[in-house]
Amino acid sequence: EARFGSLVARGVSAVSHDADDLTTGFWVVVITFEGELTAVRMDDVVRAEVAGGGRSASDAVAWPPLSGAWRTSLDRTAYVEGVAEIRRRIEAGTVYQVNLCRVMEHDLDEEARIGALGARLAAGNPAPYAATIDLPEAGLEVACASPEAYLVRHGDRVTSRPIKGTAPTADELLPKDYSENVMIVDLVRHDLGHVSRPGTVEVDHLCRVEEHPGLVHLVSDVSGRLRAGTTWRDLLDASFPPGSVSGAPKHTALLAIADLEPVPRGPYCGAVGWIDADRGQAELAVGIRTFWAARDADGRRVLRFGTGAGITWDSDAQGEWAETELKAARLVALAAGESPPRAKV
Repeated sequence: EARFGSLVARGVSAVSHDADDLTTGFWVVVITFEGELTAVRMDDVVRAEVAGGGRSASDAVAWPPLSGAWRTSLDRTAYVEGVAEIRRRIEAGTVYQVNLCRVMEHDLDEEARIGALGARLAAGNPAPYAATIDLPEAGLEVACASPEAYLVRHGDRVTSRPIKGTAPTADELLPKDYSENVMIVDLVRHDLGHVSRPGTVEVDHLCRVEEHPGLVHLVSDVSGRLRAGTTWRDLLDASFPPGSVSGAPKHTALLAIADLEPVPRGPYCGAVGWIDADRGQAELAVGIRTFWAARDADGRRVLRFGTGAGITWDSDAQGEWAETELKAARLVALAAGESPPRAKV
């Protein structure tokens, strides 16, 4: 099954990796940051508040606490060097902002069910775009506590809510956080402009402060009215990957990410959510605060989790590393079976 708050979907009828198939039916969707789409058509969809309170079979299985250290694709030294390289590219004028991320990994028991972790996250770190996708037959085992909307669609209206700017409290947000947010808002306006009717792209809210468990974010809302005949492929091609987790300009930011990050991000920083093609509705989150089960190169089952920070000219490398720790601490503590205040990464 797949759970998105009070929406529960069961009954797999098809699996597709082609955006052109998203024309009818209800689909659970995961897109990796690298652009690989997995869409699972579901036959049984319940949209009721009671659905969110129900329990699935995987919820009834206790999540095994994770002991020991997590491995990370970039250690502190490598991350600090990555920040320095991005600043050199900014000085050279090739890019303005780059989201630099690392992927953490921990061994995972074969019996562990992602639904049990999803239930633990829902209780300990509630999020507006939470998702638990337990569909191993489609290769999807994802537990997401995302605070960020990549695309929310109602008919021809589509909205993106990019997050840039993170701190423990609102008083600790820096001028750099606000400038970073405005950069990405401009990028999102440009992306949506490719598929929106002229004059309909608007910034509905700019740099509002949102409180989330353990931290605050700066969030903006950008919306547009889609042109007649716009398909899901058109919309995804215009806007993916999300600007808030790539950088600006997007093309050169993606080149920097490819140069500096040693492993693929996978679902992290991609898209996680659902598309109801029959109703013309969708809710796709940016895949941040997201765990996923996978196999490593030796075939061992592992749990992965990504964390990162936006790098600008004003970035302090040690401060950016600390931001990656702040974003990971509460979630990793919950996965480890600890209470969030004791979290250490």
